[in-house]
Amino acid sequence: MTPTEGTTPAVSFAGAAKAYGDVRAVDGMDLRIERGETVALLGRNGAGKSTAIALLLGLRPPDAGTVELFGGPPEGAVRAGRVGAMLQEARAVPRVTVGELVAFVAGRYPAPMPVGQALELAGIAALAGRRVDRLSGGQVQRVRFALALAGRPDLLVLDEPTAALDVEARHAFWESMRAYTLGGSTVLFSTHYLEEADAHADRILVVDRGRIVADGTGDELRRAAGGSRVSFDLAGRPADGLTLLPGVRSLEVRGDRALLRTDDSDATVVALAELGAIRGLEVAPASLDDAFLALTAPAPTPAPTTPAPAPAPAPAPAPEKESMR
Repeated sequence: MTPTEGTTPAVSFAGAAKAYGDVRAVDGMDLRIERGETVALLGRNGAGKSTAIALLLGLRPPDAGTVELFGGPPEGAVRAGRVGAMLQEARAVPRVTVGELVAFVAGRYPAPMPVGQALELAGIAALAGRRVDRLSGGQVQRVRFALALAGRPDLLVLDEPTAALDVEARHAFWESMRAYTLGGSTVLFSTHYLEEADAHADRILVVDRGRIVADGTGDELRRAAGGSRVSFDLAGRPADGLTLLPGVRSLEVRGDRALLRTDDSDATVVALAELGAIRGLEVAPASLDDAFLALTAPAPTPAPTTPAPAPAPAPAPAPEKESMR
């Protein structure tokens, strides 16, 4: 779906911050998501993704800065039924059927989606009469998706939506998601599957240490990490000096194999050839995994400095001998 720019954004963070004790889970985050965009949120465990989602949904207030949905406080958008959320920590409700649960949740919204349509989009129409507490993990995940759709929301917030789904169910989920977003809805989803972010998001946000460290398409993030990856066997040779080759941005050694991220693979390969025979040479575009690892790499810890030894004290002058008289 083409984003609707020039209007009030669906999501806006301005200097948002949230701390838990000494830990700044969200640290001055600025973010704007236009209406109609599908945005992926990537980050390591503990990077601040879940806290950012909690601020967005109004589950926690920011300590500083502002968070808005459709130009107002998150609580107002949630109460108006404009937001649907699929969170990981939701638990199955005992002794109710799938159809009963979805119908109950839909009834809390002012303009809900028909229950049958929500079940169909989530791929669980055949489970309508089954008890929720007797479903598999993957089936429960799809029930959560149906509940998020029940209010026909303008904004869908999905936290790891394909966790516990097999490959076939994951493909079915994204087909349903594409069908829903054709109506103009905005989607923000977090995931650990980088290929999903690359394939299904208009933009990818990388969060690290409570801040957004990258914002762009998959191709833009790959270029930011270095345009290509050149790898070869060291064959026992030292890796010293490889970072000085033309175009090289970083070096990683895995066992006896060197992996170079480079902005100019041709110049790098020519320089390697001048060093002598190169075994197992491979040149490939940088992957999204490469970009993610480069963007979230821990800051290098400066090596401790060893204080210079104190100069030895000068030897005391020898006592003068008394002159013989």
